[in-house]
Amino acid sequence: MSHPRPVSRRRLLGLATATVAVLTAGTLSAAGTAAAAETAPNAGPVNALNRSAHPLADLGALGRMIGDARVVGVGEASHSGHEFFTLKQRVFRHLVATKGFTTFALEASWSTGLRLDAYVTRGVGDPAQIMRNEFQGQYVFWNTQEYLDLIHWMRRYNVAHPDRLQLHFVGNDLGFAGKAAFDQVSDYLATYRPDLTAGIEISYGSLRPEVNTEAGPWMVNQLYVKSATERKSDADMAASALALLRDQGRPHRADQHSQEAYAWAVQNATAIAQSFTGYAFPDEQFSERMRYRDEAMAANTAWWLRHRGSGILLASNNGHIAYTSDNPSEFPETTGAVLHRELGDDYVSIGLTFNKGTVNALPDYTAQQPKTYTIAPAPAGHNENVLDRVRYRDFSIDLRTAPAAARTWLDTARPTRSYGLYWSTDDPATALGRSYDILIHLHQVEAGHLR
Repeated sequence: MSHPRPVSRRRLLGLATATVAVLTAGTLSAAGTAAAAETAPNAGPVNALNRSAHPLADLGALGRMIGDARVVGVGEASHSGHEFFTLKQRVFRHLVATKGFTTFALEASWSTGLRLDAYVTRGVGDPAQIMRNEFQGQYVFWNTQEYLDLIHWMRRYNVAHPDRLQLHFVGNDLGFAGKAAFDQVSDYLATYRPDLTAGIEISYGSLRPEVNTEAGPWMVNQLYVKSATERKSDADMAASALALLRDQGRPHRADQHSQEAYAWAVQNATAIAQSFTGYAFPDEQFSERMRYRDEAMAANTAWWLRHRGSGILLASNNGHIAYTSDNPSEFPETTGAVLHRELGDDYVSIGLTFNKGTVNALPDYTAQQPKTYTIAPAPAGHNENVLDRVRYRDFSIDLRTAPAAARTWLDTARPTRSYGLYWSTDDPATALGRSYDILIHLHQVEAGHLR
């Protein structure tokens, strides 16, 4: 993400949203505007991009770009843009209808995903309350009306189509080790390996949150209140429980149902260990903490794909779903790079950009309440300034097949805007063609509707 870099910021586990490309594109509806674009210094790439761009109303064109990919990473140039959120829902619904996708995965804690998936698949719980409890701290901008609408739609779909593959909501991140993940492990042990319950519960005893624990205070306590020694001890205990389950916890029965239950238990124990391990990195190893986080998000996404076997839309920040990091000294490797290495062409990266509008962000790392900021059109020299001249107001474009006249421009790093948790006017240099397979540009966005 893009924001000032005070030393204290590096203590925040959740600041893995790497610097991202933010682009702009305008509408050349008037002949005079089009003529101006033809004579502008960047007319070459604009003309080439015009030949490849598709109006965003045509999701069929976007579907053809996605092809047979099974994991589609869809980014965002701001953690709190209304149109970014609603576009992801629209694309997901299209992929469900046309390609049989079943999973919406979000840059949120694994245990949070378990709770929301219980509602989506079985109607268990109140999603509005779950979001209030879980989408706090580094996830505060997910507690929006837009995401609540998505979750309600997924539940309605499952109820209306009991004969089809059910839709699922997944969190692939490690910020909060919630009670739901611990309960999944305990339930497996009680059913299949009660002889191991005592040994694993010794490790989990001090780690398991209470029933009503909220994510925000838990994360603050884990990162700021606990000492480095305590955090390392927590990580060791979580790793010990995982090792015991892996080494000795297989079910005595060899049927498929038992083996699948075991795989789920190991994955939940893995997610718990990921969280405590992430917090255990000392502050001077911030970049390695961030590498570990992106690797964990990729691993959790790939695990879900292997065990569900259907398509996943992965909703995250541009910097996570991209192939390259715009800030490698702090964010060495992206989730997208790891997924591409593991899945090959089964992973496709879509960057989202915008020209102007409003976004929500926290004023600084000490702030508790977000503010709304106005974003003016990009100045000369930015990627957005050129893309604002493409003929369509909102469009998609396959960067892999862009004309040669646009390739040099796309592969050159230049200032692009990115807004994450914290407000900043920093404009990291991003090479669009090396970062994404596909680009979706929105002319204007407004701030997300926080709840």
